[in-house]
Amino acid sequence: MSSLRITEIFYSLQGESNTVGIPTVFIRLTGCPLRCSYCDTAYAFTGGEKVAITDIIIQAKQYGTNYVTVTGGEPLAQVGCIELIKQLIDNGFVVSLETSGALDVSKVDFRAVKVLDFKTPSSGELSKNLYQNIDFISSKDQIKFVIGNDEDYEWSKELVVKHELTERCEVLFSPVMGLQNPTELAEKILRDKLQVRFQIQLHKLLWDNAQGK
Repeated sequence: MSSLRITEIFYSLQGESNTVGIPTVFIRLTGCPLRCSYCDTAYAFTGGEKVAITDIIIQAKQYGTNYVTVTGGEPLAQVGCIELIKQLIDNGFVVSLETSGALDVSKVDFRAVKVLDFKTPSSGELSKNLYQNIDFISSKDQIKFVIGNDEDYEWSKELVVKHELTERCEVLFSPVMGLQNPTELAEKILRDKLQVRFQIQLHKLLWDNAQGK
């Protein structure tokens, strides 16, 4: 029986991406090969418990919403994540995958929405970015940049232009809470006429935590 190590399964409002505000079931897988400086889910690096995919789906159905986000840690660090996403979609869920961009996304079910978070310089994990993943991004997917300072902003802007990312999918710019002033980031986006979506983590505004509950 296929199973994965799960840190938590919870129900909340989606705090990011283009489904922000929608009631969503979050399935947080345990483990991550990255150690980003601004990480707010370090509690998911270790621990968790093994849960069968069938039982994960049963739990997800309890909440009465079609929206599921598979997240981490880095969910793709567990091989079974690919099968979990497929089975969730086969059971009628609208699935988004939050991934760091450091692991191969080519085998992710094409029906899932990939939210790919390329690591900016201040993360300390810039070298882990797997830029080949851009080839597997479609118009329904999203690429996210977490901005902590001016260097992050300029680097992100250059990457967006170099790879014509806004022609490929929706691009998200998100400030690191407590480091990057959100108003200043918004003004930079407007000044440079970037065709990106500015976002603030809704769950942190509402509940002041990483989980949104």
